Amino acid sequence: MENLDQVYMWLIDNGMKFIGAILFLIIGFWITKFIVKHLAKIMTKRNVDVGLVTFLRSFLGIALKAMIIVSVMGMVGIEMTSFIAILGAAGLAVGLAFQGTLSNFAGGVMILIFKPFKVGDYIEAQGFAGSVKEIQIFNTILTTVDNKIIIIPNGGLANGSMTNYTQQATRRVDWKFGVAYGSDYKKVREIILNIINSDKRVLKDPEIFIGLGEMADSSVNIVTRVWTKTEDYWGVFFDVNEKIYEVFNKEGIEIPFPQMDVHVKNN
Repeated sequence: MENLDQVYMWLIDNGMKFIGAILFLIIGFWITKFIVKHLAKIMTKRNVDVGLVTFLRSFLGIALKAMIIVSVMGMVGIEMTSFIAILGAAGLAVGLAFQGTLSNFAGGVMILIFKPFKVGDYIEAQGFAGSVKEIQIFNTILTTVDNKIIIIPNGGLANGSMTNYTQQATRRVDWKFGVAYGSDYKKVREIILNIINSDKRVLKDPEIFIGLGEMADSSVNIVTRVWTKTEDYWGVFFDVNEKIYEVFNKEGIEIPFPQMDVHVKNN
């Protein structure tokens, strides 16, 4: 009977603490979700970089939930001084064990500060290429042209080499058209120039370049370089290829294939 009375007394003394702590935890998590969601909306309306929005949303959610959990532990009577000391020692051990993860976090911060790329850019890095879909705390997510998802750690992106294909407003399109030996170079050059000038997506400045690049083993190669808006790059590249092939065939200009002439001498 005495033990039962002690249980009742303990419940009276501590029951409200536990109920309050549980309510605080539930309400705190709900408020955290509300704050993070609406903060993301506000930043989006103010045209804040999408990568920064996703990064801060993820980071703020984790930080606020951690603070709530620590507060709840204090409410239920856990001694926080010793707990913080234990947590610090555990944090050191975890930090050593997860150096790569911390490196990825630091890499994410560096990406958001220096902005080598942003959401929507087409990049090539770490052996992969794709459009940046999302910049998270530890990883960056790419979408490839055939709709695959590539997840790359931020540490490697921040410290390694990377090519950004869409950051600049314009790009140069390069071709090397091979024609047979004996072809009329001036006529070929005129055909190429007319086709390029008929495409309104090709910029007039910088000037179009057409030159005889090399006399190769099986063909005379004509180098052609033009400038276009970045978003028009592939359209111009494929359309000009198609027109060149069509007009060369129509005008009787031979597009050679690798071949070798063998001369036999009779003694």
